[in-house]
This record gives sequence, C-alpha cells and structure tokens, in this order.
Amino acid sequence: MDLPRIFTIRESGHRIHNPLTSAKLAALGESLHLAPGTRVLDLASGSGEMLCTWARDHGVTGSGVDISTVFTERARARADELGVADRVRFIHGDASSHVADQPVDLAACVGATWIGNGVAGTAELLDRSLRPGGLMVIGEPYWRRTPPDEETATACHATSVADFLELPDLIGQFQGLGYDVVEMTLADQESWDRYAAAQWLTMRRWLDRNPDDELADEVRKALDTEPARYARGTREYLGWGVFALMKR
Repeated sequence: MDLPRIFTIRESGHRIHNPLTSAKLAALGESLHLAPGTRVLDLASGSGEMLCTWARDHGVTGSGVDISTVFTERARARADELGVADRVRFIHGDASSHVADQPVDLAACVGATWIGNGVAGTAELLDRSLRPGGLMVIGEPYWRRTPPDEETATACHATSVADFLELPDLIGQFQGLGYDVVEMTLADQESWDRYAAAQWLTMRRWLDRNPDDELADEVRKALDTEPARYARGTREYLGWGVFALMKR
C-alpha cells in the first residue's frame, strides 16, 4: 500500500502537498482558535505539516494517517524537528477506512476527498471520528470560473467540467449535507504558483540526478508540458480552499 513513486518525486521538495502556503496554513490554524490539547485526526496527512505546526503553535495533539510511506516518514521526522513527537503520531495506512479510537475535537481531510469518493463520503467518514460539536475541516478544489470546454477542464487535471463546482455551489453542497460553513481559507494564484511551479524545479533536479531511472521519461514529459498547461488551465480556472464545518 503506497502512492506511486511519481507523486513522491514531484512533491519531494514540498512540506505542504496542496496550494496553501505556510502563511495560509498558519492563518487557518489561527482562525480556528485552537485550544491547547485539541484532539485532531488528519486523514491523508501527507508530510504532516499541518498537524506538526499546529502542535507547535497551538498545543494540539493527534494523529495523521497517510498511504505514502515516504510522506509518513517525513512527517515523523518533522515532528522530531519541531519537538512535538510526544504530541502527534503518524500512521502509514489507508485513510479511507480509518476511524479514531476515541472521538476527536477536529477531523480533517485537506485535499484528498477521493478517500471518501467525494465530498459527501469524506464528510461521512470524518463524522465517524468527530465528537458532537466538533470541527470538520475539508480541503477541496472549485472552479474560480467554469471552464469553457472539456479541453480546458482537462488542462486543470480534471476529468471533466463536472468534477468541480463553483465556490458558492461548493458552499451550498456543504450546507446541503447538514453543515454550517464557519471558516474558510482560500488559495490564491500566488499560492498555486508556489505549489505547482515549485514541482518543476524539483523534477528538473531529480532528472539531472537520475537520468537512467525508469521514470525519467515520464518526468521529462511532465516537465515539458506542465508549465504551459498550468498557465493555460489551473492558474486561471481552478480555485482551492479549506473549509471548516460544524454539523447543524
């Protein structure tokens, strides 16, 4: 059980595996008014930056679960680096079936709603670990403006225009599931640049070090096509946000 190597190659220079900058991630933590001792479950936790920095800055405790062995080891190393390994732990496992042993104060899935086959299923999964009155935090793409055609949508790494909603409709979807939207932090084009464009330098340096690797041709093709594809599609059309929810 693991992520394909191509993902860990592309994002090996990232601490945050979505288009939030460290400043926006910190602002999100501040906006939620996290009390010391807040119990957090982070599904698809990646390299653990959210849980580790919130443990350092706000005194939260909790667990992260991720399918990537590489990212899980990096999360554990980050916890050691920040001196919070006694407060957070990281589990290599399938987040799509993980439920906390005890109810948590905050249950999160930031940018991986595929674990629940979409927003509704992910909210249902997170709710199974969340105490009554707790916070649910979901990261999800949305259309900044709806692409004019399917070709533009696929340039945003969508399979079709129907994959995502515009922001008001995404908020409406959360409300329709029975949740109040109580906070949100949105990526902007600069934070998208720092997420997407930073991968290009990582891939180029990886290619220089590994010209004979079995994935070298795939990485080369990505580096040849993705800068223009990103500028044409994702940067112009795709938004991304983290939404804090409370059940009505």
